[in-house]
Amino acid sequence: MNLVLLGAPGAGKGTQAQKLVADYGVAHISTGDLLRAAVKAQSELGKQAKAYMDEGKLVPDQLVIDLVKERLQADDAKKGFILDGFPRNTAQAVTLDAELESMGIKLDGALLVDVAFPVIIERLSSRRTCRSCGYTAPAGTETCPRCGGEMYQRDDDKPETIAKRLDTYKAQTAPLIEYYGGKGILIKVDGDRPVEDVYVDVKKELGL
Repeated sequence: MNLVLLGAPGAGKGTQAQKLVADYGVAHISTGDLLRAAVKAQSELGKQAKAYMDEGKLVPDQLVIDLVKERLQADDAKKGFILDGFPRNTAQAVTLDAELESMGIKLDGALLVDVAFPVIIERLSSRRTCRSCGYTAPAGTETCPRCGGEMYQRDDDKPETIAKRLDTYKAQTAPLIEYYGGKGILIKVDGDRPVEDVYVDVKKELGL
């Protein structure tokens, strides 16, 4: 099972990825996590990435691809992988396809967790986060159930910020849906339902 994970911020794709990882032992490869880990480990690729990040620049596509290729050598990725956060646009997807082909790896599908934008705005803007431990809970929760810390609304979870993030997603990432659809490997599930119902559909569509 080699998948690319697609969906707008707040669609719940990370939750579905975690469930697949827990049940099937595949590697969840988040490019954001990869970059942070490489910088922390001060690996050669991490040092290069940090130089760009320190200047407030985007890390070049090839550097991200190299990190992904390195991660794909790990034992857990031999069982399969779920790529989360990359590719972000069709140019990256084309590069990824070429690199995977050179490694003898084939993508089995691009899993799209599809949720309407108004639902996402409502879902994320009603989320509160603990200042102390990062726990998230619905609006109206004033004290963290986990550690007793103060709950607040992150700037990222304010409706106007969410709308901007969704605009960026629509412009850059949404064309990937057409790209993978054209390759015949797009798998679309309705994400506007309870997590378990979505997961039943995901497994059915993946033939698991």
